[in-house]
Amino acid sequence: MYCCTPRLGSRNAPTMETSTEKMPALSTTSDAAAGPLVSVVIPCLNEEQNIEACVKSALQAMADATISGEVVVADNASDDRSAELAAAVGARVIREERRGYGSAYLAGFAAAKGQYIVMGDADLTYDFNEIPRFVALLEGGADLVMGDRMENIQPGAMPWLHRYVGNPVLSGLLNLFYRTGVRDAHCGMRALRRSKLELLDLRTPGMEFASEMVISAARRGLVIEQIPIQYHPRGGESKLSTWRDGWRHLRFLLVHAPNYLFVLPGLLMTAVGSVVMAAALAQLPVFGRTWSIHTELAGSLLVIIGVQTVCLGLCAHAYGMYYLGDQDPWFDRMRARFRLEHGLALGGVVVTVGVALAIVIIVQWASRGFGALAEERLAIVAATLIIIGLQTVFSSFLLSIIGLRRE
Repeated sequence: MYCCTPRLGSRNAPTMETSTEKMPALSTTSDAAAGPLVSVVIPCLNEEQNIEACVKSALQAMADATISGEVVVADNASDDRSAELAAAVGARVIREERRGYGSAYLAGFAAAKGQYIVMGDADLTYDFNEIPRFVALLEGGADLVMGDRMENIQPGAMPWLHRYVGNPVLSGLLNLFYRTGVRDAHCGMRALRRSKLELLDLRTPGMEFASEMVISAARRGLVIEQIPIQYHPRGGESKLSTWRDGWRHLRFLLVHAPNYLFVLPGLLMTAVGSVVMAAALAQLPVFGRTWSIHTELAGSLLVIIGVQTVCLGLCAHAYGMYYLGDQDPWFDRMRARFRLEHGLALGGVVVTVGVALAIVIIVQWASRGFGALAEERLAIVAATLIIIGLQTVFSSFLLSIIGLRRE
């Protein structure tokens, strides 16, 4: 087997290492007062064709490994006999009326009694005989253990679009934004310590729940390990919607990464816009021609939008820190170094420069007897500075308002 422990919080993404180390011995008993050692939580929506086999497989795997455990089936308002069949073969069934992958798991987690929670789908795609391997890594100190399907996908188990586009792209973005080092971030078979659920603070109701768990674990510095598992063809009809569920994952990744959604694009637009404005104002020849006032207007638009986007990103950072429990060392340093007054001073200086340019234009206009006003280029610069200065002032106030929560 191989496993990988991301050094979460470091700047460099971890690498996957091959290991032949013997796994820790499993704890086979659990204090009766504390409940079972393991709770296998299975979300279920109209899986009467598969649920019995899944429950039996999970119970048998724990019995063979002499692990004290239970199976909790989170029935997601099924219209068939899934709940009845699961209960008949030994599962504890709870019902969650709110449809959604995340909703089902949140209900299942709330009902689970084990020290460890093993997650798996009710469609026969995962082999529950892997449970002891997941538990062994938790016993060895891991907080979250992720399955990795990508090298062991059975023929017909995963559509090519998911295998070669969707999962690699989404997992790649997740690792780029959050540096988790998790290769298969959307694997449905995983395990975690139940004691970490409060820290993870999971909330999302849909398929993006899978991404949320990995991101939250990474942000909070939990120890994540990975093990290879096989992925089998599902039994019955798939409940996944390629484009809808893919978009939900992508949307979640973006809205929780303000640097990539706001700050970096905003800085890029501001830089490009400033260069364009400077070139147009100086009438420098570019690509064999001299760019005029229309080009300067385009540059001004980029600068204004860019500054506003950066301000939105900083506000998103503040909201995530103060209200969602996000952790960001860079923002912590900036928060300790800069205050409301710094933002007001910066915005005030920029506005003052813009107003000064406007006064120069008016003075020149008056010196010509208030005739034709021909300072369009300088007027665009003045207007741009006044706008971005005011954006900075009011965004500083908004950041301060958001930050009242920490005081």
